[in-house]
Amino acid sequence: MQEKFEASRLDIAARAYTFADLSAYSWKQRFSIRAADLAFYTIIKLLAGSVRWQVEGWQHWEAITEAGHIPIYVNWHSQIFLSTYFWRDRRIVVMTSQSFDGEYIARFIQRFGYGAARGSSTRGGVGAIVEMVRLMRAGSPGGFTIDGPKGPRHVAKMGAVLLAKKTGHPIMPFAAIPRKRWTIKKSWDQTEVPKPFTPALLAIAAPIYVPADADEEVLLAKRDELQRSLDSLNEK
Repeated sequence: MQEKFEASRLDIAARAYTFADLSAYSWKQRFSIRAADLAFYTIIKLLAGSVRWQVEGWQHWEAITEAGHIPIYVNWHSQIFLSTYFWRDRRIVVMTSQSFDGEYIARFIQRFGYGAARGSSTRGGVGAIVEMVRLMRAGSPGGFTIDGPKGPRHVAKMGAVLLAKKTGHPIMPFAAIPRKRWTIKKSWDQTEVPKPFTPALLAIAAPIYVPADADEEVLLAKRDELQRSLDSLNEK
């Protein structure tokens, strides 16, 4: 029984960090997915790689790890450009949708050392949360752009709170804010793209713990606490 459990855990981990099979897509779709994957990876690496970072609140990350926990990284979807680069190569598992867009997103984040749990708040979300619970119990950190995948912008959803309850690991709110940036006004989240060589602030807030026996009232209170924490960080 233990051997079967271990094999299942390894299979889940392998799936999260490995490119998905694209055979169900047409050749044009496969080409588009691969092209978008490489384009986003290259643009993020070049622009975010030139940023000059200032970090505040690093002691919160240290406190989590020194206590034997792993963080559930949480920020707004509009900051995905910089945050993807800053937290690269930490095997953080994030949720990606079961869709055409989700395929190329999964691929370029995997190139940065992330894992992809398939599902979203609109497609397969319950299954993805279960997969993230399993991966966190195996030692992989979790990550959420907590107002994604489609908004409302800067309104916290419940996913990270539920994951914290199930795993016992804390939510770590953070913000990644470039001083000079382009804003994609037509996107629902108004995605922020850093200008080359701009200074940027990476600010980390105090961790939020969710009790294993939290009822609906406590869960809502923790979500509101997360909302206030992210709002406070972004006022910087």
